[in-house]
Amino acid sequence: MSKPTANWEKVGDKFYRKVQLYTGVFDPDLELDKYNVAGAPYSGAVAIYRDEEKLHTYRGTQAAKSSIDIYSCAGKLIRRIAWDKGTIKGLGWSEDEKLLVVTEDGTVRCYYDLQGDFIPFSLGHDAEEHGVVSCKFYSTGFVALLGNNHLISVARYDEPRPKLLAVPPSEEIISWAIIPPAYSLSRSVEVILAIGTTLYVVDATEAENRDFTAGPFRHISVSPRGEFLAFYTDDSKVWVVSGDWSEKLSEYNSRAKTMPKDMQWCGSNAVALAWEDEIHLIGPNSSATKFYYDSWVHLLPDVDGLRLLTHEVCEYIQKVPDETVSVFRLGSDSPAANLLEASSLLEQKSPKADDLIQLIRPSLAEAVDTCVKAAGHEFNIHWQKALLKAASYGKSVLDLYNSDDFVDMCETLRVLNAVRFYEIGLPLSYDQYKRLTPESLIERLINRHEYLLALRISEYLHLPVAKIHEHWAAAKVRHSTADEASTAQLIVKKLYGKPGVSFEQIAHAAYDEGRVALATELLNYEPRAGKQVPLLLAMNEDIIALDKAIESGDPDLIIHVLLHLRKKLPLASFFRVINTRPVATALVESSAWDSDPELLKDLYYQDDRRLDGSNLLISEALSQPDIHASEDKLHLASKYLADSKPFASHRTHIDDALRLLKLQQQFDKDLGLDGPTSPGSTHNPTSYTGLSAHQTIFTLLKSGHQKRASRVASDFKIPDKTFAWLKLRALVAARHWMEIEELAKMKKSPIAWENYFNEVLAAGNTRVASLFVPKCTGLSAKERVDMWVKCGLLVKAGEEAVKSKDGALFEEVRTRASGSTLLELERIGVALGGR
Repeated sequence: MSKPTANWEKVGDKFYRKVQLYTGVFDPDLELDKYNVAGAPYSGAVAIYRDEEKLHTYRGTQAAKSSIDIYSCAGKLIRRIAWDKGTIKGLGWSEDEKLLVVTEDGTVRCYYDLQGDFIPFSLGHDAEEHGVVSCKFYSTGFVALLGNNHLISVARYDEPRPKLLAVPPSEEIISWAIIPPAYSLSRSVEVILAIGTTLYVVDATEAENRDFTAGPFRHISVSPRGEFLAFYTDDSKVWVVSGDWSEKLSEYNSRAKTMPKDMQWCGSNAVALAWEDEIHLIGPNSSATKFYYDSWVHLLPDVDGLRLLTHEVCEYIQKVPDETVSVFRLGSDSPAANLLEASSLLEQKSPKADDLIQLIRPSLAEAVDTCVKAAGHEFNIHWQKALLKAASYGKSVLDLYNSDDFVDMCETLRVLNAVRFYEIGLPLSYDQYKRLTPESLIERLINRHEYLLALRISEYLHLPVAKIHEHWAAAKVRHSTADEASTAQLIVKKLYGKPGVSFEQIAHAAYDEGRVALATELLNYEPRAGKQVPLLLAMNEDIIALDKAIESGDPDLIIHVLLHLRKKLPLASFFRVINTRPVATALVESSAWDSDPELLKDLYYQDDRRLDGSNLLISEALSQPDIHASEDKLHLASKYLADSKPFASHRTHIDDALRLLKLQQQFDKDLGLDGPTSPGSTHNPTSYTGLSAHQTIFTLLKSGHQKRASRVASDFKIPDKTFAWLKLRALVAARHWMEIEELAKMKKSPIAWENYFNEVLAAGNTRVASLFVPKCTGLSAKERVDMWVKCGLLVKAGEEAVKSKDGALFEEVRTRASGSTLLELERIGVALGGR
């Protein structure tokens, strides 16, 4: 096995390595030099399309058809997108591997799943009128340069809102680049334009001239985190300046007589210049190294390095990580290098292994950590194992060592080696994997339909797998040629009972494909009605949606469906649907009482529910602002029950209410009172209209209209007992004591005499109340004594006690008295023989 340092190159004081990832990438017949190539970040997919400005070898009509081809880094074709939508002026990738295609007329397609599905949007009228010249992309957005030198920015792909930046000078733009918002000083996207011999920086508000005089600049490149800027001049020099433009850091003279076709950063430490088959890698202090190829080479920059793509190979250039240098650098005497050597000697069963361990024992924990990290940075499995063995040997010697990092690295390397396999073609570096996160890696795998590997990795890393199952099922729905029943049976067999799986998402995919029957069948296995119902409504399965909502018991969901049906169906059809569903009918009634009484009337009429319809009319009558409108409503309510014998008594009551209203209006007219009020309004005490029969009698009696009150009682068959109560309370309320005294002269009363006593006494008139005590013959002596005492007539109370011959009761009264009253009581008490 060759040494890891075999592919290292020293650039200045740093080492760079070129790792061969894959060989035999493309068909030799593919003229890669006549294609535009764009690579997704984090070692993602590669998109290529023919450069229409270059001549191509004719290979038949099929080959002549334009397309955008998406490959893995290993050259496996993932998707071929036929293209006939105009000239492509921009092709780029987002951080989450969405492919962006921008055409000359400003139309943008965002392909979000590597399978040809896209979301379109437009850059607006300016782009359509002046045309797009070129585009520059970053992780979440891009900037388009128009034919009139205007710049349009799109900050987010999920919510594209094209925005015009400040207008730069109208002179020809030689080259340009962008600084992403995350790394710009203004925290918004900044565009660097090479115009004439100088540079302009354009943001949302201004176009600032940086007063450079070394131009024109043929290439501009910004480092991945915006710390450095690189410019290629007409005299073959590369300038590197700081990201804040404050300092020129280096100047490199390539001495090339031809202009390089591309310039890109290799991580944040070196700049790569590319000609057709030659690469210059320029490091700090103008140091450089060169790489030569047998065919055209494309530069695909990434966050921590640079991919090189040719027909034959896909390679990766990166700065050698510090941990790797510490372990493998020739002549290194670091603890990690010694630990690796000790591990190798241990395999050879050499006693020198222990001597080395003892030598580095004070730094052994550090050496173990370094070997673990160096293993993560290795692409070669042999050296991964060697480094992990060394780390394992070192930690076994240590008394205390936390092995969490070692275990995590072993897991990580298993995942990385699996996705780097040529059939998958995701050659992630360790740093890329940490930035990408395992969840995003799973997303990339399922977009490539690598479901088995995605499941195994998810289970290995203890990640949720529901999304993988759903994506597999959706793909099965889209591409299966089997009948609906078989497809549904297969999906249900595989996924039913799996935690977290949403059959609604799968059904939605089936519906989008026009397979409505399959979608309906799959929805039967979705346990959440709130997920079922919206899709069923969208599929026009309204009756099933209503039944599912009723089964859920969620009133809000049922009302949502009912409102949808009410807007969609004729009224008669709507009523037929809900009539067989009592829950739906009840909800329609309860909501219509307040919001739509006309609908309620139609419902009652449709169902021949006369009593309910009549009650609704009575309710409306009570809420009318005008008495005549109330009468009309009551007439209708009575008429509603005209031919219904079971409700004859109800109709009688309604007719009585109408007669009472007319009688009250007559009283108001005769007595010259204020105008009528509605039955439902707050009563005006100067008007009888709107009162109940009892209230009318009470008010008439209180006002002294005895005959009118008696007439109402007679007409409406008010019981004598009720009338007596109303009369008593009205006279007490009006303080008509003389009339009450006349009542005391009556021989009989429909109500008990003690009621008169209690009502008058409660009004505070003890004199009149005392008139009713002798009439309470049905009460006991003690109760009558108490009544006399409440009136303050202790002598009368004593006489009542003497009359009942109850000495104890008399003594109780006597203890309450004093003065002359006591003397009088003592005189009376002689009759009891006690004094």
